[in-house]
Amino acid sequence: MSRLAAGAVSALLGALIGVGVLVVLERSRTEAIAPVAAAATEITSTAPDAGAGEASSPEPREPVADPVRVVIPAIDVDADLVAVGLNPDQSMEVPDFGEAGWYEPGPRPGEPGPAVIAAHVDSVAGPDVFYRLRELEPGDEITVEHADGARSTFAVRDAEQQDKDDLPVERIWNDTDDSVLRLITCGGEFDRQRRSYESNVIVYADARG
Repeated sequence: MSRLAAGAVSALLGALIGVGVLVVLERSRTEAIAPVAAAATEITSTAPDAGAGEASSPEPREPVADPVRVVIPAIDVDADLVAVGLNPDQSMEVPDFGEAGWYEPGPRPGEPGPAVIAAHVDSVAGPDVFYRLRELEPGDEITVEHADGARSTFAVRDAEQQDKDDLPVERIWNDTDDSVLRLITCGGEFDRQRRSYESNVIVYADARG
């Protein structure tokens, strides 16, 4: 992964995962997000056309509608999905408590590349959408419902917990044309001074079928 991609993902995750905290992104990192997302979803082919000596056109892909709901039976998740991006002050939007957020400048779940969905683990009111995210095991199913009625289904491959200062950006935002999904929330110890958890729980899932 390029330094540009790593910087963009680090900025994305640092802003998205705080519980009730908005992190102001550096302008250079903010500007990097759009081209990185575009690169992740662009499909090209350099294979020569038979007998023509010219590059063939990429095969058309069916468009993927906006995701509107995420369902994870193994941990009793059934939540609305809302798009999150950047606020006018260059801080990252976070989903409201009780909702999950998909990162709109990146791939939609079901498109080529790593799609990201994040939600809070808890609040002063109690457990939130991804409270049990750490309980997911390989093979557990994640379904994303789209605005047109279509569904994208993923199977959990792996999960990890990492300190927020040591995010595994190479694994979260890997260079792939496969349809993959990352679910992220807070974890570890709660720092009462900063009012934020010290770690992130990250779940990696691959498209099924």
